[in-house]
Amino acid sequence: MMENLSINETPPQPGPHQHAGPTPQGSSRGAPPSQPQQLPPQMFTTAAQLLDLTDKKLLVCLRDGRKLTGVLRSWDQFANLVLQSTVERVYATTSDPSESPPKGLYADQSHGIFLVRGENVLLLGEIDLDKDDEAPPGFEQAEFGHVEKLAKEQRAAEQAKAKTKLKKLATLGFEGEALGEIIL
Repeated sequence: MMENLSINETPPQPGPHQHAGPTPQGSSRGAPPSQPQQLPPQMFTTAAQLLDLTDKKLLVCLRDGRKLTGVLRSWDQFANLVLQSTVERVYATTSDPSESPPKGLYADQSHGIFLVRGENVLLLGEIDLDKDDEAPPGFEQAEFGHVEKLAKEQRAAEQAKAKTKLKKLATLGFEGEALGEIIL
């Protein structure tokens, strides 16, 4: 007998007439057979956790920095995701990074059905549908091409700054990540 449990539900506890373990021979021949114990929901640390998120609207942040929203329709054991009604949102700040809250521009581009390889997912979470249509605080909507161009320029500036920092650290004897010499 299979039970339909969600990840958030706890498995049923044996009642007074059911035993948690196997019944010893010779005791209560008319008792129903015991059910195998089920794992608690906290034990699911794999792609099975996506079960509760199926058919819900999600925000998915990818390793390359892209942010996608869409309805999770399917997934597999590798956490590959199929998103429906997918929208990519791009942000570009126009204020000083130290300013709080930041000000900037954002734009959305519709992609329809989107397949995301599981290893590229950095973060995912369910979207509060009551706040879904609100603009991010401090950001105004603009044309996608313009915002994407600003975002690329900002990423290029950050990469140049990081490269300069690595060069300075190298002169002091520090190695950057994955920049060490290969010793054979």
